[in-house]
Amino acid sequence: MLSIALIGDFDEAITAHCAIPRALSRAAQDLGINIAPHWLHTSQLRPNVAAQLAGYSAIWCIPGSPYVNTAGVLTAIRYARTSGRPFLGTCGGFQHALLEYASGVWGLPDAAHAELDPGARDPVIAPLECGLVEASETLELVPGSRLAKAYGCHSIVEDYHCRYGLSPRHAGRLNGGPLRVSARSSAGALRAVELDDHPFFVATLFQPERAAFAGRTPPVVAAFLSAAASVVTRAA
Repeated sequence: MLSIALIGDFDEAITAHCAIPRALSRAAQDLGINIAPHWLHTSQLRPNVAAQLAGYSAIWCIPGSPYVNTAGVLTAIRYARTSGRPFLGTCGGFQHALLEYASGVWGLPDAAHAELDPGARDPVIAPLECGLVEASETLELVPGSRLAKAYGCHSIVEDYHCRYGLSPRHAGRLNGGPLRVSARSSAGALRAVELDDHPFFVATLFQPERAAFAGRTPPVVAAFLSAAASVVTRAA
């Protein structure tokens, strides 16, 4: 049984939150595995988040930012990144995965999110040039990336509800890895990243979970669960 921590502030009015259980169920059924998803409101995240999350097989940072407890979310993402716990971040989870990496690896002590700090001089997460609220977009997947392998192709169409992404001023930091670009829009804008030398650490600005509403299993969710199952099997 895979125990999945869904980190975020659940709201039944948020489309992605309603889609996530369906996406997980479809992926688990396709893979023939049993899962136990657990919604973990960010107000419940404790300072010793490592002990709190150690019992989970994988961590999904869900859409719906700003979160009630931003610091707790960033600490949870850092735990997933440094412990090798399979991690998926979608929409707000993508933004905060980059925010955590900017602080923890790039060494930016004042890494800011413009939604939380509109007056930030050089935010890591900034307003998109063109908002993607209830929008769809064609994406190009980087050959050889986890996303390309999961989808089995190099061009996909995905859905969004998003106004913020990585600032172009910081995009060049991804050129040297180990955090790398795995998807771009047809215009070249960053839409997904993944971390080398990690069992599974993928973050997407788009909301792949929405595919479940159309009766499709989101490939990246299936890949996420498959990675979690592999990690659990190796640890057994």
